[in-house]
Amino acid sequence: MPPIAYTHLTNRGIISVTGSDSRDFLQGIISNDITLVSPNKTIYAALLTPQGKYLFDFFISQSGEKLLIECEKDRVPDLMKRLRIYKLRANADLVDETETYSIFAIWGDDAAQATGLHNERGLAHEILGGTQFIDPRLNTAGVRSVLPIEVAEAQLQSLAAEPASASDYDLHRLKLGLPDASRDLVVDKAILIESGFDELNGVDWNKGCYMGQELTARTKYRGLVKKRLISVFIEGAAPEPGTPIMVGDKNAGEMRSSNAGHGIALLRLDQLNNEAAEYICDQAILRPNKPTWADF
Repeated sequence: MPPIAYTHLTNRGIISVTGSDSRDFLQGIISNDITLVSPNKTIYAALLTPQGKYLFDFFISQSGEKLLIECEKDRVPDLMKRLRIYKLRANADLVDETETYSIFAIWGDDAAQATGLHNERGLAHEILGGTQFIDPRLNTAGVRSVLPIEVAEAQLQSLAAEPASASDYDLHRLKLGLPDASRDLVVDKAILIESGFDELNGVDWNKGCYMGQELTARTKYRGLVKKRLISVFIEGAAPEPGTPIMVGDKNAGEMRSSNAGHGIALLRLDQLNNEAAEYICDQAILRPNKPTWADF
């Protein structure tokens, strides 16, 4: 790939939140600290069930008076419905602005410099009626650009970056070991600690209560994690998501997303400690590849 590439993320959508109670309303339901969000700072966060199971993950940035929630496009209506349930009488207006903004990933060694940002996770700036920010999960993931549709393409072309396909970007994030929303986290089943949210800046441990906090904190502080999402090399045909992974006659986990010989799998930690283990998934052999950012 060139030093800078950009990919139009057509599978992502935007919900804007405005109103005097916007931050208070969100603070009570998301896993990260909404007070950190400013025109110069973006966060990564999740919305959980009361039992602490994954429902949605998203980036929250600020442009003008708007808080912009970037999430999976196909799940925007579901997230809107859920947020409306929890906002009750709060002065907070929720608008689906997926058709207002274009979302791009800008990535490569020179991406931060090209967009005028220091290469620090979550660092942001306002630009052309939108925002650009270093991925708050991992700075090597690159820059996200959320701009009004009418100016987005011209701004991207001004960077002297090369266009890349959605598949190219997908392979980039798989090599980094970054989960891709509900492709890798099973809705109403996955928990944040086994999914890397601690290391990927998706949880604030010092904020007040939020929905699902009790299970999340208990899992971390009592060391209850038995499985983790981890990147894998795939030898053979890529297994379908959800395919069981076996070590001998023992179930060692489950396959998630994949692309071009790289994938993400949910693996049992007791098997990861077995250096002689051979991971078989359908007709493929998997080779675990622990990301450099992972702490387990």
